Amino acid sequence: MMAPGVENHRMLVGRRVLARRRLGPARAALASCRLCAHDCGVNRLSGEKGLCRAGSVARYYSAQMEIADEMELVPTFAIAVSGCDLRCSFCITGRESWNPRAGQPLDVAALADRAEQSLAAGARSIMILGGEPTIHLPSILDLAAMLPEDVRLVWKTNAHGSAQARELIEGIFDVWLADYKFGNDDCAQRLAKVPDYLRVVRENLLWARVHSDLIVRHLLMPGHIDCCWRGVAEWLATELPGVPVSLRSGYWPGWHSSLHPELGRLVSGSETARARAVGIGLGLNLIE
Repeated sequence: MMAPGVENHRMLVGRRVLARRRLGPARAALASCRLCAHDCGVNRLSGEKGLCRAGSVARYYSAQMEIADEMELVPTFAIAVSGCDLRCSFCITGRESWNPRAGQPLDVAALADRAEQSLAAGARSIMILGGEPTIHLPSILDLAAMLPEDVRLVWKTNAHGSAQARELIEGIFDVWLADYKFGNDDCAQRLAKVPDYLRVVRENLLWARVHSDLIVRHLLMPGHIDCCWRGVAEWLATELPGVPVSLRSGYWPGWHSSLHPELGRLVSGSETARARAVGIGLGLNLIE
């Protein structure tokens, strides 16, 4: 079921037209980039670099059919852009996600053609992810303007975008698949080098619930059931009751996780069971 915000936009103007209209403003925004909540204000068009280190040209490091995401979305044709505005020590794709120069330039015509081929082969959706796609909004809008109007388009995000970014993508994406990683600002600062995390992510999730379908994803981390998952679960139960919640237990101690002693192992079976019990006890809509 399409959320009211998306449906109202589509009734008036198609997604392709919306994306084309916003392409110019999105490109202009790079001259004083505030697409993510870091609010750097750098001129990416002239080569200045903010915290994400991205320039004006988007690149991608993967584009393929995926079946490991949430059941209602797969199989999905997933396009992963390079570069990210967060610095999560436990990032499973850290080498590409942190590096906006990884992979190859994002050729929107070629990717749109591959996406259509995947849809013909059985894909149920097209997913845009990263890294973090928010930092490459001009290229993402350019791509969206070439995709079929009726495809289910999924925005896989760390939910650290700005109000400006939300305005640019309103009505474009049918689904927000949003990571809610940390249950407190201290863990967010220590593990991902991001300040004011809770306020930003919660603001984005509340907006997404109104303007799209929303799935909230949380990756269980060893030693962070009580400090992170419980805080996430309690807020969701209170502020977004009924929203689908994808509780992920496939944490892998890679990338820079060794910098944090508690992250140097897998999540135990007892931790996973306890985490699910917390979600069930709070009445969350846990999905697979």
